[in-house]
Parts: sequence; structure tokens; C-alpha cells
Amino acid sequence: MQLNEYERIDKLYAEDIQIIQSSEVFSFSLDALLLADFPTKPKKETIVHLCAGNGAVGLFVSRKTAAHIYQVELQEKLADMAKLSIVLNQLEDQMTMYQMDLKDSLTKIPSDSVDLLLCNPPYFENEPQGTKNPNPHLAIARHEIHTNLDEVLAVSSRLLKMNGRFAMVHRPDRFLDILAKMQQHRLAPKRVQFIYPKDGKEANILLIEGIKDGKTAGFKVLPPIFTYDQNDEYTPIIKEKLYGR
Repeated sequence: MQLNEYERIDKLYAEDIQIIQSSEVFSFSLDALLLADFPTKPKKETIVHLCAGNGAVGLFVSRKTAAHIYQVELQEKLADMAKLSIVLNQLEDQMTMYQMDLKDSLTKIPSDSVDLLLCNPPYFENEPQGTKNPNPHLAIARHEIHTNLDEVLAVSSRLLKMNGRFAMVHRPDRFLDILAKMQQHRLAPKRVQFIYPKDGKEANILLIEGIKDGKTAGFKVLPPIFTYDQNDEYTPIIKEKLYGR
């Protein structure tokens, strides 16, 4: 397989997955690993991953289910790398990448048809005076330039079947906004988990799961996950996600 300039093949040993990445665009991070591991997954049927980037989350999830995984990514360069990674891991029969705006995903994926919808959207609101990364690929991935939380949740709700599950990774400082907007779009929050860099620090990652048209009772806050211990080494739970048991 011929790689383009700046591209490389990385490996997630825990799932025996190879993934094509590039220093020029947004690479997968701990967020993707955590999101892939977080929700309850259907054994078959349909999974959709919006804001898929280079396809990392879908690749990781593919080892945990026989469901078909549809990925949607706006940026052509990221989508092309995701397609190559699908071939590299011989997952052509299980995974499909669509390079398109997420609002157009309903032209390819029927409404009310998805069992699990995953999303790692841009985290930062698009404030005109705010500082953005000069790299346009990174700016689009991190800032709400081409989509926003409302649109992500609206599209997710339309794609999900009744009682389908929605799972997202985001920033803790958007938590209250996320709770309110999920309910506006018929997604009942059911579980949340906060990720901390280390003990004594503020949370820097939020994982949340909801159910379309689900009941609002029974909301759970899961135990925290710490990324590093006091010696600045990965904690056992993070090591397991990265390298396996």
C-alpha cells in the first residue's frame, strides 16, 4: 500500500488494528479509544459514526461487534485515509465510509434505522474572535465551523430508531448544554462518565450515552477514569485499552 507524504501506519495493539494517520490532519487520541469502549454495542444490525475523522472509532468498534458500521466524515483527506485503513484491516464487508457533510447523511442512511450512533464532534463553539488552529484540517475538527452540537444531535435523533443508543465524547464544560440539547432532540441521557488527567485535576473528557425516546429516570454517573497515576504513567485501565490484557 502506497502512503502519501506525512502519512504513517500506527497500530492499536489492544484490538490488533492498524490505522493510517498523518501529521497534517487530526489524528486519533485517547478520546477515540474511550468512545469506542463506552457504549453498549449491538451484536449485529447498524452502527453509525458521525464526525468520523480518520475512522479510528469505527475500526476499534469493529472488533467488538458484527454490526455494519457506516462512517460519515466531511474532510476528504481524513475520509480517504479512513477508506485505506478499512482495506488495510480487511474490513470492507463490515465498514463503509461516506465523505459528506453529516447533514446529508440521511441521503445514504435511512431515518429511524440505526441501533447505535457514535460521535466525537468539534468541541469548541465557533466564536468569531476566538483563536483557531492555523491548520484548516485541525480547525474544522476542533471548532464548530461546519456543524454544531444542535445539528449533531438533530441528525443523530433522526437516524436512530426508537430506543436506539447515542454515545458521544465531548468537553466537561459543555455538560449542561449537552444535557439540555439532548432532551430537546428526544435523546434521554442515561449514563455519563468523566475522565481526569490524574487524581486532583479537573476532568478534561466527558462520555455520555442516551436513548432515543427513552425514559428520563435512571440516569447514572459512572466511576471516574484517571489517565495518569502520580508517577505520570498510564493507569492500569488506560494501559488495558491501549495494549490489551
